[in-house]
Amino acid sequence: MDSGSWHIEKRSTLRNDSFTGEENVQETGCLSIIVLGASGDLAKKKTFPALFHLFAQGFLQSNEVHIFGYARSKISDDDLRNRIRGYLVQGKTSDAVQLEEVSKFLKLIKYVSGAYDSAEGFQKLDKEISEHEVSRNSAEGTSRRLFYFALPPSVYPSVCKMIKHYCMNKSDLGGWTRIVVEKPFGKDLASAEKLSSQIGELFDEPQIYRIDHYLGKELVQNLLVLRFANRFFLPLWNRDNIDNVQIVFREDFGTEGRGGYFDEYGIIRDIIQNHLLQVLCLVAMEKPISLKPEHIRDEKVKVLQSVLPIKDEEVVLGQYEGYRDDPTVPDHSNTPTFATMVLRIHNERWEGVPFIMKAGKALSSRKAEIRVQFKDVPGDIFRCKKQGRNEFVIRLQPSEAMYMKLTVKKPGLEMSTVQSELDLSYRQRYQGVTIPEAYERLILDTIRGDQQHFVRRDELKAAWEIFTPLLHRIDNGEVKSLPYKPGSRGPAKADELLEKAGYVQTHGYIWIPPTL
Repeated sequence: MDSGSWHIEKRSTLRNDSFTGEENVQETGCLSIIVLGASGDLAKKKTFPALFHLFAQGFLQSNEVHIFGYARSKISDDDLRNRIRGYLVQGKTSDAVQLEEVSKFLKLIKYVSGAYDSAEGFQKLDKEISEHEVSRNSAEGTSRRLFYFALPPSVYPSVCKMIKHYCMNKSDLGGWTRIVVEKPFGKDLASAEKLSSQIGELFDEPQIYRIDHYLGKELVQNLLVLRFANRFFLPLWNRDNIDNVQIVFREDFGTEGRGGYFDEYGIIRDIIQNHLLQVLCLVAMEKPISLKPEHIRDEKVKVLQSVLPIKDEEVVLGQYEGYRDDPTVPDHSNTPTFATMVLRIHNERWEGVPFIMKAGKALSSRKAEIRVQFKDVPGDIFRCKKQGRNEFVIRLQPSEAMYMKLTVKKPGLEMSTVQSELDLSYRQRYQGVTIPEAYERLILDTIRGDQQHFVRRDELKAAWEIFTPLLHRIDNGEVKSLPYKPGSRGPAKADELLEKAGYVQTHGYIWIPPTL
C-alpha cells in the first residue's frame, strides 16, 4: 500500500449500500472481532493485515472496535503484536504515518490463551470481551461479536459449542454474534453435510459466513456488473455465440513444504470445487431479480443443480515429478497436483457449451483467468480463421485486466488481418487506486451483514454433489494422475482434451500488459 492511500476519508463500518438499495441500520453497540487461531499462519498473513487495512482506511474506528486473539499458545499481548507487526505494512520502507497507524492498531489487540474445547478458556474470553463492552458503555445486548475461524475444520464443532455456550451476545436488543469459517468445508458430500449439520445445530444460517476469498477479488466482483449492466453482452452470452468457456488457475510453484497437508485434499478439493466453481456460477447464472444476497445465491444454486455428472473421459489428472520427494507425502500417492476437466450445464442457455476447468501447481506460469471463446464467424470472407477466434478474457491475477481479442486490418497497404485487443488494464486505467485485498472486502461484508459473497449451505451441498463421485474414484485409484515436468504446461493429454472440447488455440498472438 503506497503512502498516498493512507489519506482516505474516514468511513463508518455501516452505510446506505447503493448496490443492494438496502439501508443498513446504524448499530450503536461496540464491535468485538475475535480471531480464533490467532498465532497461526492464516491469521498472521491474511486476517490481521486485512483488519489493519480496514482500520487504516477508517472502516474500523478505534472508539468502537476491539480485537481479541485466541489460541492455545501461551504468549502475551505484546508477543502476538510483535508476531504480526511485520505483516501489516507491505514494502521495505514505512513512513511515519504508516508506523503511527500500526502502533494505534496494535493497541486494539488483546490475547487470550486457551484450548479449543475448554470451557475455562472461553469463559475467560467472554469475560475479556464483556469488560471491553462495558468500558465502551454498550447497553447489554446491543454489542456485536464477530468470530473469525483461522483454524482447521476439525476443531470447528468444538469451537462452535464453546462459543454457543459461553460467548454469545444477546441478540434481541440489536446486537449479534456471527462466525466466519474458512474452507475446506469437508472432503466430500457426506463430511461437508456432517460439518454443516454440526454448525447448523448451534447457529442459524444468517449467522454463518462461509468465506471463499475468490468471491472478494475485484474482477470476480465485477462479473455481475459486466454481464448485466452492459447491453452488448446480453444477446451474446449464450450457446448460440459462445463455443467454450475456460476457467484457469495456474501456479508456477509446488506445494512448498505443505505436501502432507495438500496430499489430504489435492487440487480439485483445494481449488476447483470451491474457487473455480464459484467463478463458474457467476459466469453462467441467470440475471437475479435484484442484488439482494438471497436472490443472487438462488441463481447460483440453480446453475450448480444443472451441472451434469462429470465423465471420466473428460478429466485429465496430473502430478508433477518430484511431488513425492516431500517426506510428508506417501510414496505411492495418486493425489493430483493438476486437473483439467469439462463441466456441462444442462439448461437452455448453456446446452452444448463446455466449461473447461483447469488448475495446477508447478506449471510454466502463474495466473488465474476466465476465457470466453466465441464461435467462428460464418462466411469468413477474410479467411482469417487460422489467426484465432474472438475471445473475452478476464484476468483475475496477476495484473488485473479484461480484454477482448478481435481481428483487425493490419496497418499498411495490403488488405491483411491480424489479431489485436480492446484492453482495460487496471494498473494503467486506474493509476493511484489501491485495489483492496479480498479478505478486506469480505470481513467488511460480515460486519455489515451482507452475505452476497459467501457460500450458502445448499450451495455448498450442490457443489459437493458435482465432485464427490469423481473424488471417490480418484481416492480409490480408479482415475490415475499422469506425471508432468515442473515448469511445463502440464500433461500433454490435457491439451488434447481442450482441443477435443472445441477450444481453438491462438497462434502468433500474446497479450502483453500495457506499461504505464
